[in-house]
Amino acid sequence: MRPTKYKKYMAGFLLILVVGAALMHGAQLLSMGSAYKSKMLCSEIFVAGREQGAVLDELIIDDLSALKSISSTVDSETKTVTSSFYGFAKSKVQYRENGGCAVMSDIAYAIPPLVKNSNINSIPGLEEQIASEKSRLSEVVSNAFYEPDPEHPRRTRAVVIVHNGKIIAERYSSGIDKYTPLLGWSMTKSVMNALVGVLVKDGYLSLDSFIDQRSWSRPNDLRKNITVRHLLNMTSGLEFNEKMSDPLADVSRMILQEDNMAAFAANMPLEVEPGSRWQYSSGNTILLSDYIRRVLGDNEYFNFPNNVLFDRLHLKHAMIEMDASGTFVGSSFMYATAREWARFGVLYLQSGIWEGEQLFPDDWLQYTLKPAPTNIEESYGAHFWLDIPEAYRGSEESILPKNTFHAIGHEGQFITVVPSHNVVIVRLGKTRYSGAWEHDVFVSNVLDELTEYN
Repeated sequence: MRPTKYKKYMAGFLLILVVGAALMHGAQLLSMGSAYKSKMLCSEIFVAGREQGAVLDELIIDDLSALKSISSTVDSETKTVTSSFYGFAKSKVQYRENGGCAVMSDIAYAIPPLVKNSNINSIPGLEEQIASEKSRLSEVVSNAFYEPDPEHPRRTRAVVIVHNGKIIAERYSSGIDKYTPLLGWSMTKSVMNALVGVLVKDGYLSLDSFIDQRSWSRPNDLRKNITVRHLLNMTSGLEFNEKMSDPLADVSRMILQEDNMAAFAANMPLEVEPGSRWQYSSGNTILLSDYIRRVLGDNEYFNFPNNVLFDRLHLKHAMIEMDASGTFVGSSFMYATAREWARFGVLYLQSGIWEGEQLFPDDWLQYTLKPAPTNIEESYGAHFWLDIPEAYRGSEESILPKNTFHAIGHEGQFITVVPSHNVVIVRLGKTRYSGAWEHDVFVSNVLDELTEYN
């Protein structure tokens, strides 16, 4: 072959490779976008009970505007949502009673009937004392719904503030009210902390219990050294890409396309020795949820969140969705009303005591709020944040009380607990842009105005 012809051949071959790679990447993006739209539509309509049109409008905002090109069909009879890009990248998600929405799969587990406590309509312990419309606190809360930068909207959906056991401020965006279940995203991880705390107190497991996945049974597989403590502290050492900004990251693939999320997380290779590195990972929480399932057995597992937590706290609307295999998606998919998220925060404000009963071990909160080993910034404990991530901090440093801690979720979900002020602050949103919501500034402004309620 002549050099000139060879160069042309190679150039053509490289062009084919580049085009092929681009097409494959594009197909993956379309597939993920389709799965996201199906899952969000299904959960918002059939779990949260929201109107389809309003949900669709919220799904094509800001950086998600490309989802307009993906069509979706909602079947109210079968409670399924199907999405595709002109017939390609098709995805199908179905709602299952008591299990929420999950990717349709041949392994879909039949969820047994769950028994919810019928006496949880009232909200004892959170007597309303709504702030006067003329108070400065009301101005702070109103400002949370103001949009100072239309190019990077905050999109606050709900704010509830509980002080000294009373709701002193509450506000919602259009189409949302105190009865609307809202997605907590990774605030669900903090709920998993509570569920593990109950199991530790009741003697079902310990922090140093080994996870013992079957796929880790080989003698030289160091993954078998991973414990409950490692998973709670995010120090498992497992490889996992958690970048929510990357639609093809491990976290996106796991929660949107995998029918057995625990198997996906368990197949991740070990990058470093367990306990030697802190790395935030939803895969850790899914493994924790799967471990609880194996400890309790299916019959007890499916009713477990209701029996030991939701019914006790009177969380009537609370639900952690399950994947197709029947494992709770404890990393990401819990729905509850803003008031119910606030009640969960009050449980931790009260050091795990609810209506006179200690739900966790006496030292559980102390462990939870101790910085995770190797977390150099000391920003994370055991499935709770000890500091606000940079994406939600203001340009001017706002110094919060040292004992402040948070449950934090994607798109600006926050439960902030400030024991020194006896306050729980809930802010829920649809914040897509980094820096749009400055949570430290908001909390500081709330605390500044609390003196009128002392």
